[in-house]
Amino acid sequence: MSNQSQPQIVTCRQTLSVTNHRVLASDLNHHDTVYGGRLLEMLDGTASISASRAARVDTVTASLDQLNFIAPYQLEDSFCIETYVSGIGGRSLEVFAKIIGEHLDSGERYLGLTAFLTFVIPEKGIQLPTLQPITAEEKMVCAGFSDRKAQRIANLQRQKEFQAGLSLKHPWDLN
Repeated sequence: MSNQSQPQIVTCRQTLSVTNHRVLASDLNHHDTVYGGRLLEMLDGTASISASRAARVDTVTASLDQLNFIAPYQLEDSFCIETYVSGIGGRSLEVFAKIIGEHLDSGERYLGLTAFLTFVIPEKGIQLPTLQPITAEEKMVCAGFSDRKAQRIANLQRQKEFQAGLSLKHPWDLN
């Protein structure tokens, strides 16, 4: 797949992906709140659209960083997942995500989750656009991209060192 018609500049708004969900009984865990794994699945799907809107080629989820559960979503609530690209590197894109809950009986809205996801482009030689934030929120979120990227690179190195020390033997194999 080629991105030859890729614009040189893309705004955060052009990468915006929004999904809305009503909380159903089948979404709940034993605490009567939305199961975190369900949220992660929906979050990844929505964020992948933002990454694709910027890259215009296939992307792969590389990491989920700074996931913050702030407030739970319960039966009779809805939640809105909003994602947009918040940083672009050589072959990677950072996507910011926030999930806004709403108590449908009162209309009260609340912030329930924030996260950053990193997507990579498996194909080499792809020219990614420059990102341009417009709104105050976008500028604030994008301003921290360089620091978050440096932290991710350092964490990746530590993770590789950690993984090198892990055993792949079956736990019952004592030899």
